[in-house]
Amino acid sequence: MKQHNGMRPQDLVILLKIIAKGKEEWFMKDIAYELGISNSEVSESLNRSVIAGLIASDKKMVMKLALLEFLKFGLKYVYPQRPTGLVRGVVTAHSAEPLVNSIQSDEVYVWSYAKGKNRGFAIEPLHSKVPEAALKDSMLHELLALVDSIRVGNVREQKIAIEELEKHFN
Repeated sequence: MKQHNGMRPQDLVILLKIIAKGKEEWFMKDIAYELGISNSEVSESLNRSVIAGLIASDKKMVMKLALLEFLKFGLKYVYPQRPTGLVRGVVTAHSAEPLVNSIQSDEVYVWSYAKGKNRGFAIEPLHSKVPEAALKDSMLHELLALVDSIRVGNVREQKIAIEELEKHFN
């Protein structure tokens, strides 16, 4: 078995993409194509996730409780984020569905993306291909926005985001 040298941010993106697919049949090449990530990068990511106990050994079923535990207790420490300057991009965190209607804020957070339609404070995505992939898959966009709410939000926003993730995972 390969040695585990730690998780990488794209590992979370790949796991969330699998969750977003629901019961839909998929292959690694589908995930790679839809995320704009190479096949080998997806394969290596899934191997790391197996070793970490975040996906079953058949690499088809995400261990949702384990992933949720990591997102609740480790995400904001491992992949912290602070908003930077104003940019054009794709909305994320509390500025995107499903939190946009439940959390009122004057600040808009976005992933920087030239083809984006919103202006806001820049949040670095977990992977450079996230904005483009999120625009193609609304469920993935919601999951990634909730994850960003944990990364950048205050305690209240984090709590609401975790509750929403629990709903999506069940």
